[in-house]
Amino acid sequence: MAEITRRKFVTIGAAGLALATIPAIFRFNPAMALTPMLDEHSVLEEYYSHFGVNQEIIRKIMGAALEKGGDYCDLFFQHNISSYVALEDDIVNRAYTNVDFGVGIRVIKGDQTGYSFTEEVTTESMIKAAKTAASIAKGVSSGEIANLGFHPTPDYYPIQTKWEDVSIDKRIPAIQQINKVMHDADNRVIKTNTSISDDSTYILVATSDGRIVCDYQPMVQIAGSCTAEQNGQRESNGFNLCGRHGIDFVSPESLDRIGTESVRRTVNLFDAVKPDAGEMPVVLAAGSSGILLHEAIGHGMEADFNRKNTSIFSTKIGKPVAEKFVNIVDNGTNPGVRGTINIDDEGNDSQKTYLVRDGILESYLHDRISAKFYNVKPTGSGRRQSFRYPPLPRMRNTYMTDGPHSYEEIIKSVKKGIFVEQFTNGQVNIGAGDYTFYVKAGNLIEDGKITKPIKDINLIGNGPDSLSKVTMVANDMKMAEGGWTCGKNGQGVPVSMGLPTIKVSSITVGGVS
Repeated sequence: MAEITRRKFVTIGAAGLALATIPAIFRFNPAMALTPMLDEHSVLEEYYSHFGVNQEIIRKIMGAALEKGGDYCDLFFQHNISSYVALEDDIVNRAYTNVDFGVGIRVIKGDQTGYSFTEEVTTESMIKAAKTAASIAKGVSSGEIANLGFHPTPDYYPIQTKWEDVSIDKRIPAIQQINKVMHDADNRVIKTNTSISDDSTYILVATSDGRIVCDYQPMVQIAGSCTAEQNGQRESNGFNLCGRHGIDFVSPESLDRIGTESVRRTVNLFDAVKPDAGEMPVVLAAGSSGILLHEAIGHGMEADFNRKNTSIFSTKIGKPVAEKFVNIVDNGTNPGVRGTINIDDEGNDSQKTYLVRDGILESYLHDRISAKFYNVKPTGSGRRQSFRYPPLPRMRNTYMTDGPHSYEEIIKSVKKGIFVEQFTNGQVNIGAGDYTFYVKAGNLIEDGKITKPIKDINLIGNGPDSLSKVTMVANDMKMAEGGWTCGKNGQGVPVSMGLPTIKVSSITVGGVS
């Protein structure tokens, strides 16, 4: 079997690479790689061919990884092809394609991890990387590597055409259409930016306890933003759609929506005011307001923070943390959503994990190391940015489920407060849960009615405290539609979040004193 080096990969060229190095079976239907009906042996052989390895080579690499007495090792092969095209003021001014290819090798000894990677996927280079990772352990090899068996997975993001098979002439008209919609929507628009970015990622994971899995992961993000001017005042805002989809996601309806919503969000800011500062009820809109749930609460439920006793939730398993009608899940199985994964980056099946059920903290998010520490099963939450990084417990799609109230009930219950629709920057202290979030757009709530738009304010609070103050939850849960990337320990991974309309009885609003 021919071995593939990074140098050979790059010299083929990005345009030819997509077809030259991808097995024929994937060129016609990448979803076939995940369809249980396809012969399992054929699927595995195609992925072996894709990365230039076989079972004999993998076992040889594992032998080198465990030669100093490591308890466990895994190999993470990855091939990513990404493209980006952007338009500014009627001109396509940026376009690129990037190809990344390599393997990461991890060795675990107790709760210690040795990690190394190589972009040269040859037996010699992989053995060298494996020996580097093996240095975490000091001892004699046990020689115990289980028989490697292929594990089929479900497909939560089937597509018909891979992005590397979509020509540039299908991308450019899409961003041109968004640009036209924004200019046509309002004559106050003076500047526009639109873009489309997409990814195709192939992964193969092999573990020393005998598990082999593979996955094809698509991704697309279409974005628009604009600047408008009125009487010398300028405002900017935007909107984007993102998910694990193919070219069919780029529909006339979605393009029109991106353009019109970008303009709506921008021109609304001309009439926006700053509310009074102080403690007051805050209503979070359904959808992307779930970023507050993700940042201020979700990170504190990742098991590594709790294993090290740095999270405020580290002693709260089995204890009430919210009202009984509050349920929070982290789900890797939502079809087509940005944070969805068929398998995690340790080769475990993705799943729906209840973090809070009926107000009780039920589970953390576990990778292999934390699951062993807590004597539970991994939750399919071991994720990494690329083959250059070891996996960590990470969120996927984090959201609160529907509650017993309605949107109308919640708004009517507020005498004076704010309705938050869009967040941008935020800062969180993971251990204590303290947060500050910048509100880009929302509205005042006065006498039970939505009134004036608001902008340029901060919400300041504590995640666990805010969770305990969720007094109403509506029945209109919505997932965020845009592209969010979660950062942790220098690694970024795609995630999503969601929320029904909820009322937090009191949060500090940094408005006008």
